[in-house]
Amino acid sequence: MLGCAATAQGLDFHGRASGWLGASRDTAYVGLAGLRYLPEARVSVPAGDQMELDAEVSVNAFCAANARIRACSLDARLKPYRALARISAPRFYVRAGLQKINFGSATLLRPLMWFDRVDPRDPLELTDGVYGLLCRYYFQNNANLWAWGLLGNSSPKGWEIYGSERWVPESGVRVQVPVPRGELGITAHHRVASVLHGNLPPLPPDTSPAAETRVGLDGKWDVGVGLCLEATVSKTSSDYVPYPWQRVVTVGLDYTFGLGAALGFVAEHMLVGAADGPFTKGTDVQFSVLMFSFPLGLLDNLRGMVYYDWKNENPYSFLGWQRTLDNWVFSVGAFWNPDSAPTSAAGPATGTTGKGVRADVVFNH
Repeated sequence: MLGCAATAQGLDFHGRASGWLGASRDTAYVGLAGLRYLPEARVSVPAGDQMELDAEVSVNAFCAANARIRACSLDARLKPYRALARISAPRFYVRAGLQKINFGSATLLRPLMWFDRVDPRDPLELTDGVYGLLCRYYFQNNANLWAWGLLGNSSPKGWEIYGSERWVPESGVRVQVPVPRGELGITAHHRVASVLHGNLPPLPPDTSPAAETRVGLDGKWDVGVGLCLEATVSKTSSDYVPYPWQRVVTVGLDYTFGLGAALGFVAEHMLVGAADGPFTKGTDVQFSVLMFSFPLGLLDNLRGMVYYDWKNENPYSFLGWQRTLDNWVFSVGAFWNPDSAPTSAAGPATGTTGKGVRADVVFNH
């Protein structure tokens, strides 16, 4: 939902406009500026007893400038952000189209970040969607069952290095059940990877598509402190993949102290590895993160994060302030990172290289 709704006979229109200014330095000084607008329209109509049919459409329109000494680049795009139809009842819903799909118990280092790329430092929580069909059913004991099929998504998503074969369906299921003091989830997904679309140079043109199967386990428990576990293992069948098995595990905890307006801490540790077998020795790297959030009254919030790459012995730091006033959000953030690019396994955890500051203004309507 983007902003506040203005409802008239089942039709809602929202929008979120944002602008930013910043400066950073890695190997050179860089100036940053940009504008973004995300309008969203939603219509809903009754579809029988206790059922409703609704649809939503939103676009991502942005223009960003990146200025270095003696060079300047401009990027302007208009692309679909969400476009879906949904039918829902008290205990199930089905939605189809361009949508956001995410799940799991971890907050910052997420092995189950399979279909989104939300940066935990982004106040807008922006991420591209995926084209597909998602069904979700809720049982009376609060357990729920997910099932999905994806099609038409060739770009890499989540942790993927290579995207999928665009017109080969992907499919998956998830079961989420309550357990004493928490909940537990088991997830599986299967796809055919395309070696021609990825974040690395394409492989030889005669390379055959690679089948990939993933299985994930996640849980969270409240035992005085919040505990979370999130783990995935996947196998890729390709002669061009040096290690067919990949595994990612995160353990974490969170706690809120009775200090001021409530000082919150989240700490997580992740291991990422690849090997010849699911549990054999391979190439493992590790990351840790600590985040704090401290409300400064009713309007302001102070937040800080420190990531650490144990292999390269590199810290990545962020400190941000945010003020919320009715439909307006103002934020200022500063980051202090190494000048070199982060390890790709860190995902969105590390972000921009170098040191810098950025100010954002957001208006919701």
